[in-house]
Amino acid sequence: MARKAPREEPGEDALEVGEPKRWAAGLPAVTHALRMGYEQMGARRTALTLLKVNQQDGFDCPGCAWPEGEHRSRAEFCENGAKAVAEEATVRRVTPEFFAAHPVDELARRSDYWLGQQGRLTEPMYKAADSEHYVPVGWEEAFTIAARELNALRSPDEAAFYTSGRTSNEAAYLYQLLVRKFGTNNLPDCSNMCHESSGSALTETIGVGKGSVRLDDLYCADLIFVVGQNPGTNHPRMLSALEKAKRRGARIVAVNPLPEAGLQRFKNPQNARGIAGGGTPLTDRFLQIRLGGDLALFQALSRLLVEAEDAAPGTVLDHDFITAHTDGFQDYAAHLREIDWADITEATGLAREAIEATAREVAAARSVVVCWAMGLTQHKHSVPTIREVVNFLLLRGNLGRPGAGVCPVRGHSNVQGDRTMGIHEKPDPEFLAALGREFGFDPPRHHGCDAVEAIRAMAAGEVKVFFAMGGNFVSAAPDTAATERALRSCRLTVQVSTKLNRSHAVCGREALILPTLGRTERDRGPGGERRFVTVEDSMGIVHASHGTLPPASPHLLAEPVIVCRLAQSLFGTGSRRTGGRRTDGRGGGADGPVPWAGFEADYDAVRDSIARVVPGFDGFNTRVRQPGGFTLPHAPRDERRFPTRTGKANFTVNTLEVLRVPPGRLLLQTLRSHDQYNTTIYGLDDRYRGIHRGRRVVFAHPEDLAERGITDGDLVDLVSEWTDGLDRRADAFRAVAYDTARGCCAAYFPEANALVPLGSVADTSNTPTSKSIVVRLERRGRTSHEPGKVSRGSPSGG
Repeated sequence: MARKAPREEPGEDALEVGEPKRWAAGLPAVTHALRMGYEQMGARRTALTLLKVNQQDGFDCPGCAWPEGEHRSRAEFCENGAKAVAEEATVRRVTPEFFAAHPVDELARRSDYWLGQQGRLTEPMYKAADSEHYVPVGWEEAFTIAARELNALRSPDEAAFYTSGRTSNEAAYLYQLLVRKFGTNNLPDCSNMCHESSGSALTETIGVGKGSVRLDDLYCADLIFVVGQNPGTNHPRMLSALEKAKRRGARIVAVNPLPEAGLQRFKNPQNARGIAGGGTPLTDRFLQIRLGGDLALFQALSRLLVEAEDAAPGTVLDHDFITAHTDGFQDYAAHLREIDWADITEATGLAREAIEATAREVAAARSVVVCWAMGLTQHKHSVPTIREVVNFLLLRGNLGRPGAGVCPVRGHSNVQGDRTMGIHEKPDPEFLAALGREFGFDPPRHHGCDAVEAIRAMAAGEVKVFFAMGGNFVSAAPDTAATERALRSCRLTVQVSTKLNRSHAVCGREALILPTLGRTERDRGPGGERRFVTVEDSMGIVHASHGTLPPASPHLLAEPVIVCRLAQSLFGTGSRRTGGRRTDGRGGGADGPVPWAGFEADYDAVRDSIARVVPGFDGFNTRVRQPGGFTLPHAPRDERRFPTRTGKANFTVNTLEVLRVPPGRLLLQTLRSHDQYNTTIYGLDDRYRGIHRGRRVVFAHPEDLAERGITDGDLVDLVSEWTDGLDRRADAFRAVAYDTARGCCAAYFPEANALVPLGSVADTSNTPTSKSIVVRLERRGRTSHEPGKVSRGSPSGG
């Protein structure tokens, strides 16, 4: 029997701090996964459900987007994947009685952890403007309320339509179609807050905003860089791929301000060496870089390669590739020669000897892959940094051949597929033209709001309705206080969700909660047939996902069905809109026919439409039914063709800017604990970093703490400083002396999101700078070091 959800908030005074681990996974990963499953689902349901994760006849893990590979085990999931499944397949339920007992203002004071632990939503709920409680509402009435508010807007641009990365291809395609038929491109999504910088940089430099690497490339690479990434927590199945690459001879360079247990040593829980043996050491070279120093590092490596070529012409750079396939090399090489080594060492915090040794490894490697995650994408200069990664790879022809390429590791299942389906506030004109031909209308061409712009627009009263297809926008967004004010200023907020989260409590004057099926649950068609949806993984493979569990409630609707029924309410009962919404002359509207009822009944019809609109999806229905699905085309990888403005891969000149903080300040990065996925908090432990029963901690180098008069274990307030002169505060964090880069510190999000200024964004991509926040630590007074409070022991577990 699964345990009941907690009634009270856990106290932070229970926090314990132990020694960080030097390895990841192993038997503790198995036991923690099974324990979470038992607590949420019970024993039998856990066994039946986990054996269907990432299987051909099962469902795609609702966690990360790491691919499965050609040969799948019967246990094709990791610890955090098992936790994600347990959270969704839980037997805990949030009923109307729960909402009757808990007013919205009380829920808003609860933590993300407590809210998530209450269980699955069971019925549509509505909060009226004059009420403090959600009450049950029928589906048709809910759609009528949403359509009424949308159609009452003076302009379609007064609504914003958010999407999380969990949404299926079919739901995302229908959702963006509804939004564009309505007449706007206000389609902010979670990519805006994570990998937007990757897409911006890669589109400019190689012509495709996605990674070029497949699993086989990792397995035959000579050298793999893992930069700004913690696979042990964020996508643990990547550790298995790195282990396989190591056994085939690859060397791995980890670049990170913090040492990460999974990159030090991996104990694969699916083999005897991982369970009973010592596991596999993964990292051959650890570059403990200062936050924001990655651009300087890759410029330094490239400069050393160019200098080595100057010293021995024809032996280091791939001139045939550079001449045939690239543009801008001479300007780039000239720029490299002007870089000041003093700036490089200050920016990176690394010794020149360590960088030179790394460059020698690069020169000796026939093929190089660079993997990265949000450690690269959430800085002001993130786009230039990723352009610099591309420059580095172009010098030796490490694009478009086996064992080489760019590998941005997306953090959420199908976040990449959503963008492929047209979830983008700056849509591709060719996509809009194809969509218009398919449905006989003129889609809006003007750019819409991204996530940061949507917050500003809501705060200014320019966006009055916020509709979220999944996710937890309030907790995912930066500048928590500003985001909360923005959401509360809306006339209506709508959340399509599986579970309770903070965005249901921080809502507009009116609010709707529309409960939907999860990945794990069966989706039945009108005739009772079992239907499937599709997703795209981080390496461009599209495959089917079949839910296997009965729905958590008979009142749930699948996301594609929700979109189609909303569309029929919004545009009229037929295929054309008959409401009274005014347009502003910029296109859109609902003049063309869309078979919403047909799409709701038949997902194959949706996929046939996708095949006619989205490049690479020809024969979609046939190809996705093949085992393992199919791989989307990628011109740089498949043909060494670069569809950029020059027709070649572009070298770019990027100014090296050293992040210099005022005296006494530190650079803060936000990160995940091991007991969370994005904003979903599974528990209060981060056992790889030695944190137990608490989350309000700040990791800092012991010498940085000592210089500020702070002792390991003291309580401090975190205060961020920004050019607007406002102090943003996050109070009562436990200072933890930790082996991080000097001048840097780290804290968990969403608790630390309050410190990220809304105006502090990456150039070009507009992504919040959650990895480079200038903060000061204000000591609140020394805490007790009583046993059981703050310790430096070694709590049990791996």
